[in-house]
Amino acid sequence: MVSIIWLGHAAFKIVTDKGKYIYLDPWLNRNPVSSIKTKDIKKADIVCVTHGHNDHIGDAIEIVKTTGAKLVCSPEIGHYADSKSLKYNEASCTLNIGGSARIDGITIHMTFAAHLTELYGEEWLSEGKMLPGAGSAGYVIETENGVRIYFAGDTGLFTDMRMIGEIYNPHIAILPIGGKYNMGPKLASIAVKLIRPEIVIPMHYNTFPIIQQDTKVLEDYIKESIPGVKLVVLKPGGKFKYSNT
Repeated sequence: MVSIIWLGHAAFKIVTDKGKYIYLDPWLNRNPVSSIKTKDIKKADIVCVTHGHNDHIGDAIEIVKTTGAKLVCSPEIGHYADSKSLKYNEASCTLNIGGSARIDGITIHMTFAAHLTELYGEEWLSEGKMLPGAGSAGYVIETENGVRIYFAGDTGLFTDMRMIGEIYNPHIAILPIGGKYNMGPKLASIAVKLIRPEIVIPMHYNTFPIIQQDTKVLEDYIKESIPGVKLVVLKPGGKFKYSNT
């Protein structure tokens, strides 16, 4: 049984079949809707970062430092983390698009994402200074018992989502629906049609007024064009449990 907990915005915690804790884009301390803060995190095994925008890299470096988790990220973010005392490819496991890694029995594939980015790290918060980024990514995470979760990160719609569905066949897709800086509900429903997961969990919406969305719109689009796919709408702190057996 895998548990997926929405921490608000694009931040998630996954607890795997074997009790491993995976954090995805853990923007927590400055996140107005986050259900937890970094001080609440006592255990983490893997922290995945999709890109360098502050609402995604967020508190990842702090969490890795305090828990000893492995940071999964692009080489560029890995070098940035190295400058913050997280040794490159020791504290981190760097990947590029199409690359894969196996950590503690969990397989992680880095996938393409269509999103513009620079790196908004600590320098952005203190000095308003952006660093060169490395583009954006998504991840397909395969747990010890074979549950496959596609975490799209920030992305627009792209036709090769069909290939993500065909190659990795994810049981669960976590997709942004905010509609200002990534897909809105209609394009997200087309993404669902391309990927064809069993379960869809929306994210990256209702954090701020500018990305306010009604999930009923997404639900209607899915019912109309992709019958059989289940939409799971979580509130920050809400949990969904899934088993593939």
